[in-house]
Amino acid sequence: MRDILRGENADIAAVVSVLTETAPDIVVLQGFDYDLTGAALNAFADRLAVTGPAYPWRFAARPNTGYQSGIDLDGDGRAGDPRDAQGYGRFSGQGGMAVLSRFEIIDADVQSFTDLLWRDFPGALLPETDDGPFPSPEAQAIQRLSTTAHWVVPVEVPGLGRLSLLTFHASPPVFDGPEDRNGRRNHDEIVFWQYYLDGTFGPAPAQNFVLLGDTNQDPQDGEGRKEAIRGLLNNPLLQDPAPRSTGSVVVSDDPFDTADWEDPVPGNLRVDYVLPSRDLTVTGSGVWWPDPASEAGRTAAMASRHRLVWVDIAR
Repeated sequence: MRDILRGENADIAAVVSVLTETAPDIVVLQGFDYDLTGAALNAFADRLAVTGPAYPWRFAARPNTGYQSGIDLDGDGRAGDPRDAQGYGRFSGQGGMAVLSRFEIIDADVQSFTDLLWRDFPGALLPETDDGPFPSPEAQAIQRLSTTAHWVVPVEVPGLGRLSLLTFHASPPVFDGPEDRNGRRNHDEIVFWQYYLDGTFGPAPAQNFVLLGDTNQDPQDGEGRKEAIRGLLNNPLLQDPAPRSTGSVVVSDDPFDTADWEDPVPGNLRVDYVLPSRDLTVTGSGVWWPDPASEAGRTAAMASRHRLVWVDIAR
């Protein structure tokens, strides 16, 4: 909030520049700190409207990031650390999600699965060691599936009708031990949407929806269990426009990457997705990753190691 209002932070200015240049009708912001009244989100949207698109409709809800559990969740023998929150965070709401839209968000019909317990997820890949459930049965009794959140956000879009946004931000499948806690959680967070679309968690849209978010998972490269993201990309209800960029080709010879991490590990990966339902017509797509040597490329890099993924859709 301080940095947004002062207008002196270069990273925030870079994000504003990227959104001004790309001007999406609807955008999901990842890593945006949550506060109860939405003060920071409103301040950011108001600042963005000065030079870029106006987003009168905004949505955010409390994420699991920084939401302290009160017990040891990472198995280091201590409680109260960032990794003992339901999702990593130094304070409640750190690194949450938010939706900005030019069109009406139907708040009353938003579905949130953020409080779903991991153990209650069908076929949950809960971590185990030779001593039993990791880090403890007590931890697994309260551990939620979502690292950040799983939301279904309906938006009334002219010419499309009600469009459902299925969005989330999964755990990175690293920063754990041989029990593969984060790798297993990442897998199940992605697979959640397969069960949701199958109707396991109640009525789900059969058409007019877009699944979008940061999966922290590449179908080919990097760490993690690849079957989850590959299954999602092959879901018959979804289509993958396979957005690409010129900047990624310059950096790694791979046009489909969306995130630029340090080389050689993990390197550049495709971890961010916008997957429309099969009934929608994709009229364009891409990853906003200008030539890294250009001013726009440097601005995109300052905004985030993740590049903005965009898809244009129509009926």
